[in-house]
Amino acid sequence: MSPETPDPQPRSGGAALELLVHGVGGATPQKMLDDPRTVRITGDETAAVYRRADDVDAELHPERYEGRPVPEAYCWSNLTSGNGSRALWLLLLPFMVINLAHWMRPATKGLGRSQRLYGVLVRLVALTLTVLLTAAACEVALDLTAWQCAGSARCVADRSWLGFLSPERGGWWSQPGRRLALAAVVPTALVVLLWYLSNRTWTAYEAQRPPTDGAPGTEGAPGTGEAPGIGEAPAAGEGGAASDDPVTVRPALGRPGFWYGRRLVARLRAAHTAAGFLTIAAALTAAATDHDRGTGGGPLDPLGPLLQVTQAGCAAVVLWVVCSRGRSERKRDGSLDKLLISALPATVLCVLALAVVHAAWSRPGWVSTGGLPGNLSFLVLALAQIALIVVLVVTAHVLHRRAPHRRVAMRGLGGPAVAMLACALGGVMTGGVAQRVADWLDGDATPGTGDGAIVGPPVLLSWQASVIPVLLVLLLVPVAVLGIRTVRAARRLAPQVEREYGEETADALRTRQVAGARATAELTDYAPRLVGTVSGASLLLGAGAVAGSWLSGQVPGEAARGTDSFIESVADTAQSIGSWLVGLGFLLFVTWGRRAYRDASARRTIGILWDVGTFWPRAAHPFAPPCYAERAVPDLTWRILSWTGRTGGRLVLSGHSQGSVLAAAAVWQLRSATRHRVALLTYGSPLERLYGRWFPAYFGAEQLRQLSTEVHCWRNLWRSTDPIGGPVRVPEDGDRPEVDRGPLKDPLAYGRTMLHPLPEPILGHSDYQADPVFAAERTALLDRLPPAAVPTQRTEKEAGKAAGAQRAQGSSGRSSA
Repeated sequence: MSPETPDPQPRSGGAALELLVHGVGGATPQKMLDDPRTVRITGDETAAVYRRADDVDAELHPERYEGRPVPEAYCWSNLTSGNGSRALWLLLLPFMVINLAHWMRPATKGLGRSQRLYGVLVRLVALTLTVLLTAAACEVALDLTAWQCAGSARCVADRSWLGFLSPERGGWWSQPGRRLALAAVVPTALVVLLWYLSNRTWTAYEAQRPPTDGAPGTEGAPGTGEAPGIGEAPAAGEGGAASDDPVTVRPALGRPGFWYGRRLVARLRAAHTAAGFLTIAAALTAAATDHDRGTGGGPLDPLGPLLQVTQAGCAAVVLWVVCSRGRSERKRDGSLDKLLISALPATVLCVLALAVVHAAWSRPGWVSTGGLPGNLSFLVLALAQIALIVVLVVTAHVLHRRAPHRRVAMRGLGGPAVAMLACALGGVMTGGVAQRVADWLDGDATPGTGDGAIVGPPVLLSWQASVIPVLLVLLLVPVAVLGIRTVRAARRLAPQVEREYGEETADALRTRQVAGARATAELTDYAPRLVGTVSGASLLLGAGAVAGSWLSGQVPGEAARGTDSFIESVADTAQSIGSWLVGLGFLLFVTWGRRAYRDASARRTIGILWDVGTFWPRAAHPFAPPCYAERAVPDLTWRILSWTGRTGGRLVLSGHSQGSVLAAAAVWQLRSATRHRVALLTYGSPLERLYGRWFPAYFGAEQLRQLSTEVHCWRNLWRSTDPIGGPVRVPEDGDRPEVDRGPLKDPLAYGRTMLHPLPEPILGHSDYQADPVFAAERTALLDRLPPAAVPTQRTEKEAGKAAGAQRAQGSSGRSSA
C-alpha cells in the first residue's frame, strides 16, 4: 500500500479529461457519469463516448474545471449484448473457446517453428469443430430422419409429415438417395447461416481501422512481412526474449495490425465454409457409392470414386489454407485474397451440387436399412481431436520449458486444456442434438438397443454421453476440496480482519462476512487446477469412449451384457443418465437462446460471457463470435489521439474490470508522444490475475512492466474481496513508484461509525469510485502529468455553433462538439 493518501485537490495543469471505460456486464452512461442527463459526443448506438450535458462545451470554459477533470464515458456493452440476434451466438460457444486456446500460447524465447506449430495445431482443432457441427446436422437430417425414420414404416406411421418420403407410397422421393438429397438442405442451410453470421460481423468488426499504419507510434515494428502473432513466430524480444535488433520491438498488442484481422478471418471463413460443404458432400457420396459398389456393373460405378477423389483434393486445399498462413500484425494488412475467399467455397459448392445429383439419380431397388453407410465421421473426428490435443500438449510444454514463469497457469498447458474443453463442449452439443432427435423419433424405445423403429445414432455418441456422469463424479473431489479449503481460509482470515479494523469488540457475524468474502475471492486463483482436472479427465474418458465404441460396436448397456451384474447396472445407469444429461444440456442451450432473444436483461447476462471470451481476435475459428476489441480499441485510441492532439491536455484513462484490459490495449496502440501524456488508472483489473496467467505471451510480467514504462504514470487499485481484479505485480522501478495500491479496505467501515452510521456493504468487484482512495489517486495521476502543451483556441463562431447544437438537442441527443 501507498504510505500516504495523495492530496485530493489537484494542481492546475490546464485541460484535463478522465475517460471512463466500464467492465463486464455493461453500464449506462448515466450510471458511469452519475448524471441522468447525458449527451453522446461521438459514436453510434453500438459504442459511443458520452458526457454530462453540462460538460459538452467544457473545452470552451476551462475556468470551470480548474479543480477537476472533465469526465467522459465510453460505453461498449452493445458490442456483445445488442440486438436479439446475439442469442444465436450461443451456438458458437465451442468456437469461441477454441479461439481462446489460440491466444494461450506460452511466452518463450526463440523456437519459432514450435510457435508456428502451436498455431497450426489449434487451427486444425478449430477446423474439426466445424466439421463436427456439420456432421451432427448430417446425422440428424440425413441419417436419423431421411435414412432411418423415413425408411421405416413404424416410424413414418407416427409422423405424417414424413409420409411423402416413405417407400410404401412409392413416390419420387421414396428412393433413399433422393431422400438424402432433400435432407441435405438442412446441413447446407446451417453452413450458409454460419457463413452469413461470420461475414456480417466481419464487415462490422474487423473493418475498423487502427489510427496507425506502421508510421508514427509504431517504432520498432520490424519489417512489413508476415507477423508472428499466434501461430507464427514472434519477433525477437516477445515474451521476455531479448532482441538482437537495436531498435526496441513493440509488444504484440502494440503492433499496427493486431486489431485488424480482416485477411486471416476471410481466408479461414472460406476454408471452414468449404469444409462444411465437403462434409455434406462426403456423406451423400459415401452412401450412394456404397450402394453402387454392392450392385456392381452400373453406369454410376465410376462416378462415385471420382467424386470422392475430387472431394479429397478439395479437402487438401482446405488444409493448406488453414495451415499455410497466420496473422499479419506488423502492418495493417488491408489486402484480401479475393480469388481464394470466393473461388474455394464456390468450387466446393459445385462439388456438393454434383454429389446431390449423384445421390438423387434413380436407383431402383435401393432400400435403406440400419445406419447410414460410410458414417464414420464421428469416430474419425474423435481420433483426430485426441491426436491433435496430445501433440498440442507436447508443443506447449516445450515452449513453456524454454522460458518458465511461476505465475503462468498450468505451467503453460492452459491452451491445450482449453482446446480440450472446446472439443468436449462440441461433443456435448452435437451429441445432445442427435440423442434428443433419436429419442423423439424412436418414441418409447431406447435408440441403440434394437427394439425401436430406428437403429439410432452412432454408438460413439452413446459412449461419449455415458462418460459424462463419470466426469461429474470425478469433479466432486476437487469441488469438495475447494469447499473445505474456503471454509478453512475464512477461519484463518477472521483474526486478520479484526486486527485490520482495530475492533476491540468484534462482531462475529460481521467478521465471518468479511473473511468469507475474501476466502471466496481467492477461489479464482484455483481455477487452473479445476480446468486442468476437467480437461485431463475429459481427454482420458473421451479416449476410453472411442476405444469402447470401436471394440464393442454397441452402446454401453448392450456391450456390458453378460458381464458382472454390477458392471451391467453401472453401464445401464451411466448410459441412461448420460443421455438425459446431454439432452438437458441441449434444452438449456435452446432455452437460454430463446430467452436471450426476447429479453434484453438476459442478453446482457449472457453478454458477460462474450465480454470475456470475445476480447481476442478471431485467429483460430472464423465462425466464433466477433472480437469486440477490434472495434473498442480503435475507438479508444482515436478518441485519445483526437482529444490530446486538439487540446494538448492531460488525460487519465480510467478502466474498470474488462475495461482496464481495453484501456491497456489502447495505450499500446498510441504513438509514443501521446502515450507519455496519458495516465492509466485501473481498478478491479484482471490484467495479471487472469490475462497475465492465461495469456502470458501478451499480458505476461515483462509486457506489463513495459506498459508501466510507456505511459507517463499508472496506478492499479484492488481489493482482497474482489474475485476478478487483483494486483498487476509491477514493482517500483527507479523514480517510478509501485503500480499497485491495495488491498483497499472493503467494507470501508467494520461497524457503525459517525461517518458511516449504517452498515457499509462489501463491494467486492464493484463501486471502486465509492472509496475515497479512488479520487485521491486520480488526482495524484493528474498532478504527475505534464501541464497542457498547447491551450485550446476556439473561435467565437465555433463556440456559438457548439452551444447552439447543445441547446437544440437537449439532454438526450448527440453533440457535435
